[in-house]
Amino acid sequence: MKKKKIHDKLYDNDKDIRLRLFVLNAFITEIILGVDLIEIILTGYDDFLRDIILLGAVMLFVLIASIVSVKNNHIKAGSAIICFIIGFIFFPMSFIFGGGINSGAPIWFIYIILLISLLLSGKTRIVFFVLELLTATFCYYLGIFHPEFIHKNSELQGGIFAFVSLVIISIATSILVSLEINLFVKEKKRTEEQKKEIEMLNAAQNQFFSSMSHEIRTPINTIIGLNEMILRENINDEVVEDAVNIRSAGKLLLNLINDILDMSKFKSGKMHLLIAPYHTGNMLSDLVGMLWIRAKEKNLKFQINVSPDVPAELVGDEVRIKQILINILNNAIKYTKEGSISLTVQCERIDNETFNIIYTVSDTGIGIKKEDIPFLFSAFKRVDEDVNNHIEGTGLGLSIVKQFLDLMGGKIAVNSVYTKGSTFIVEIPQRAVSDKQIGEYDFEKSHGIGKKSEYRQKFEAPEARILIVDDNEANLMVAAKLLRDTKVVIDTVKSGEAALKKTQNIEYNVIFMDHLMPEMDGIECKKRIRNQTGGSSRDSKIVILTANAGEENRELYAKENFDGYLVKPVSADDLESELLRHLPKDIVKVMGGDGEILKETISWMRGNQKRKMVAISTESVADLPREYIEKYDIAILPHKVRTREGTFKDGSEIDTSGVIKYMEDTTTTIMPMGPDSKEHEAFFAKQLEYANNVVHISISSKIENSGCPTAIEAAKAFENVFVFDSGHLSSGQGLLVIEACRLAESGLGPRHIIERLEEIKNKIHTSFIVDNLDYLARSKQVNGRTANLVKSLMGRPVLVLKKGRMKLGKIYFGSSVSAWRYYINSCLSVSSRIDNRVLFITYVGLNKKEMDWIRDYISKKMDFDEIYFEQACASIAVNCGPGTFGLLFRDK
Repeated sequence: MKKKKIHDKLYDNDKDIRLRLFVLNAFITEIILGVDLIEIILTGYDDFLRDIILLGAVMLFVLIASIVSVKNNHIKAGSAIICFIIGFIFFPMSFIFGGGINSGAPIWFIYIILLISLLLSGKTRIVFFVLELLTATFCYYLGIFHPEFIHKNSELQGGIFAFVSLVIISIATSILVSLEINLFVKEKKRTEEQKKEIEMLNAAQNQFFSSMSHEIRTPINTIIGLNEMILRENINDEVVEDAVNIRSAGKLLLNLINDILDMSKFKSGKMHLLIAPYHTGNMLSDLVGMLWIRAKEKNLKFQINVSPDVPAELVGDEVRIKQILINILNNAIKYTKEGSISLTVQCERIDNETFNIIYTVSDTGIGIKKEDIPFLFSAFKRVDEDVNNHIEGTGLGLSIVKQFLDLMGGKIAVNSVYTKGSTFIVEIPQRAVSDKQIGEYDFEKSHGIGKKSEYRQKFEAPEARILIVDDNEANLMVAAKLLRDTKVVIDTVKSGEAALKKTQNIEYNVIFMDHLMPEMDGIECKKRIRNQTGGSSRDSKIVILTANAGEENRELYAKENFDGYLVKPVSADDLESELLRHLPKDIVKVMGGDGEILKETISWMRGNQKRKMVAISTESVADLPREYIEKYDIAILPHKVRTREGTFKDGSEIDTSGVIKYMEDTTTTIMPMGPDSKEHEAFFAKQLEYANNVVHISISSKIENSGCPTAIEAAKAFENVFVFDSGHLSSGQGLLVIEACRLAESGLGPRHIIERLEEIKNKIHTSFIVDNLDYLARSKQVNGRTANLVKSLMGRPVLVLKKGRMKLGKIYFGSSVSAWRYYINSCLSVSSRIDNRVLFITYVGLNKKEMDWIRDYISKKMDFDEIYFEQACASIAVNCGPGTFGLLFRDK
């Protein structure tokens, strides 16, 4: 009975396997120690009392450690304590007092290594293993080289101890390993059984989702089909609006069903894409038709901006791409109370045939907290639940979006400022069918945004005859009504048997066949029609018209050699197009074209309206000429200057001349300040309204009061903002900004731009010659005594930027002109290595005569294509003072 109780506890699946292994190892160890204790008592050798006390203490500590660890569920700590007691206390003491090499202690070493391997894991196991080897090495060293420290046993005692230890450890090891193997085998068997149960549950779940999808699609088919017939009639505006709302709601409900079905497919690994050509404009038109009404209900402005160079036809899974965009746009509408929603569509050419199509969805909604962004794409997870618990939704949408994009080789980025809004940027590589672009032109309304849409009949074929087979009366009615205006002769039947009776004597041009029907399904019915003896429709085109959606069903119907595949709910456009494809051309009269796209909501982006792929931004301290700022449309974030009167924005609220005048009073204090994290966040969010990515060139992080650290912190709220520490300031930083603009203009992405800037920044030279060090002393960046000493000797110091820090370089003595001449000669001493395209001369408080002298002297030394004199911003002037200028350039 007792044995059964121990067995049940050992194999109790409700308990953690680590706990059971720990108890098993501790139990076996206690038995071994107990047998060893009995052996010592029975032999009764000299000093056996000491060994009994030692062994008893070890057994007690192991027992206490085991009980406490199990009770408090600290298995790792308990395992480490037991290994420590046995390995580092019992083993050395047993070796020293038990006879050394000729005792049973060496055999215990093997058991201890086994115990460490079984009980410990990771780094702890490695550490204990190494320490135990060192302990054994130390014990053997004592036994060989210092035997005087080892207690001597008689040869008989030593032999008995060694033999008994060998037997005990061998038996214990065998039992321990056997039990653990048995435990793992049972655990593996249990895991396999659980795996089978999970697979069965998944299969049942998938079957349920598939059945649910089929059952819901059938009534939706009736709703959408009959609603479409209503919209064809001559009805008043109120009824039109209601019917349009029904159509939009039906399509959104269908999208929700697809989400649930697709999630089950992703979990089972059965999701496949259906890659085929599709019209870009038609897809966008359909999107607007579904979502415009939802935006209108909330008084939101809904706009789609399309770049004219987007390919007119692309190859991809149109249904899934539409599903991705619906989920993102739907979320944007749900979480936006006022303002606008926009979808921007652009493209980047990857190679001759492939384009990276970029869809950007922006909203003015509640935004997303920085800490919630990592959870956005988790299934059934909704962020900021306390705020959003009133908003409907399954929590599946964005999870499915991410999984579809991974399947397509695309990616998604999220930029958001909490309470301000969010931007989702989706990139999907797709192949273009031809060089034809979507262009810039107007389209007639095709989906009736809030209005009645004009039905355009594709063809007439009064001589054609078709058969529709479906066990649902409503489906038969819908299909017949949708095809009514084509004037084809339509027969309908509710079963496979009835269909066979019709096809026996009547030749049908096309048969639309449902799949799941009682008694005889569509696949069986098709086979019988094909093999029907004396049948009149053996060669008819048979199209499957089913509520069974999904790529696996499409593959099934292709394998069964159906001539076409339509999924419910089916639109009149799809039904007519499929019928037209199969009818003989000589009995068809084509009525008109299709391919209309909404003009009310879709705008076609001109060059200056396009979202930039990469926007370059910087700070006011970059001291860039206005010409470059306007040429490259560079966004500038102002630094600030703090005085006793308040804090002022550099450039807009205070300028350089104002700073110099203010500092004429030596009792005043003035301090430059970088923008804080919130200012950076708002700035980046603004840039992302016009660009997919932002590369922000920041002042060196090692400069006093730099804005770089706060910029890096703020960028963490955005996935598409990249902050680059320029390692420079003033126009040295500006040179890197210009280079970044050129790289962005050439089509490089943000990461490649930053890689190139890293290579270039060490080639930039940033230095200034100042009239004195008084201003630096006032801002406590140099010692006041040093400043006074240099000034008394008529010294003109040079400030040089090295490794991101501004340091005191050479000091030139004499008049200003003499010092300037030495400074310029020093800067341009190796003219062959200097890039002569542009030279920036950034100055503070120079007059025109002084600037002309500097320009003339530089021109005698070296020819530059462009020389720009740029007055330093107020934040730079604070530390330099009047009479300052610097030559800023780059090496080749």
